[in-house]
Amino acid sequence: MGIVLEGGKIITAVDSYCSDIRIEDEKIISIGNSLKRPGDEVICIKGCYVLPGGIDTHTHFDLESGSVVTADNFETGTKAALVGGTTTILDYATQNKGETLKEALKKQHKKSDGLCYCDYGFHMGITDWNDETCYEMKDMIEEGVTSFKLYMAYKNTLQVDDGVIFKALKRSKELKGIITFHCENGDIIEELINEAKSKGNNSPYYHPLTRPAQVEKEAIVRLLNIAEIVDVPVYIVHLSTREGLLSILDAKKRGIKVYAETCPQYLLLDDSFYGDKDSNSFEGAKYVMSPPLRKPYDNDALWKGVSSGEIMTIGTDHCSFNYKVQKEVGRDDFSKIPNGAPGVEHRIGLMYTYGVLKNRISMNEMVALTSTNAAKLFGLFPQKGTIAVGSDADIVIWNPDFSTSISAKNQMQNVDYTPYEGFEQYGRVLHAFLRGNKVIYNGKLIEYKPIGKYLYRKTW
Repeated sequence: MGIVLEGGKIITAVDSYCSDIRIEDEKIISIGNSLKRPGDEVICIKGCYVLPGGIDTHTHFDLESGSVVTADNFETGTKAALVGGTTTILDYATQNKGETLKEALKKQHKKSDGLCYCDYGFHMGITDWNDETCYEMKDMIEEGVTSFKLYMAYKNTLQVDDGVIFKALKRSKELKGIITFHCENGDIIEELINEAKSKGNNSPYYHPLTRPAQVEKEAIVRLLNIAEIVDVPVYIVHLSTREGLLSILDAKKRGIKVYAETCPQYLLLDDSFYGDKDSNSFEGAKYVMSPPLRKPYDNDALWKGVSSGEIMTIGTDHCSFNYKVQKEVGRDDFSKIPNGAPGVEHRIGLMYTYGVLKNRISMNEMVALTSTNAAKLFGLFPQKGTIAVGSDADIVIWNPDFSTSISAKNQMQNVDYTPYEGFEQYGRVLHAFLRGNKVIYNGKLIEYKPIGKYLYRKTW
């Protein structure tokens, strides 16, 4: 017995057409007309779009940051992902100093196994490079972790030096993996933070001032020069600045293979949310994330990068800390505010509302940015990321005739605020299927047990 989705308009990264879909045994079995067989369930979706399930390239669930742990674990975070139309997330396992990659991966599996409501995979963050780490990169590939992450920021904790970047890129090239990069100059940031605090400047207003656009640009330029020497593709996470984008475009002209991700917050929010230096408000702590929010002209430049295809993916960097209690750890010192903000639930709705409906991108481009490109870059295509016979039946039925106002009061995310409070959203997930299983129906989560599977991803 299967399920037939009847009367919808299928949207992929390259096509838009009206057709029915038949689902059976977790796969898309057929696309066409007159697909119903005896015993099938028929769901009428006339007037709706049929999208491949979203893939969020960048989440942080159950993440420890100093003395606090993110408000969303893998259970609450993946529930929120489904409600927002995301059926696959790629989270970050991170090696601690003195830890092997195998130990880091084992800990991440312990956090997530049996808890995920959507499918999931991991990038592996490398912070302690040595001969064993180099060797273990191959072990990670065999475990389905085909992408890695290096941090150029967070001095004395996560940050690696240029020599490590060079050696890790060479190893990645051998293994046909890809390394993702957090591009900010951590040494300069450290000096700017110390300078601000020495002057008694401790409010959230100073967070973006100690991480100016130039520290992102400098790190991107430096990374791309190293990548050019090694002759290997790289992936830049959460791009936030016009200057960074221009540096990427310049590198592409020289033949460097570089892929860029940005996030809704860098398209829709700006540094005015931090307030002004004379204010005693702590409200700006909600927007303390790294990189920080930028200028309106950065928003505009990134939208152009998105619409031109120079930015290939939209992740969220979902890293949720409650405003009350958790963010308040840094009330007297902005550098101690846990960095991060929620977003996994609202990504596709925001891209539809402020991208498609504002004529910045097409529906096909939205699908590419929120699903297909991620699947291709991170070894999941065509299993995920498209509507095609033989692909997993990860399907989102999007109802365009709906509007709401985003609010923390009605979100699934397990956090006490949203940075998009009061934003209008048009369209919503009417139904969603994870490998053919009904998980969202009439806008409500109906799957009450975690059926998400760990994904063993392919190399390039």
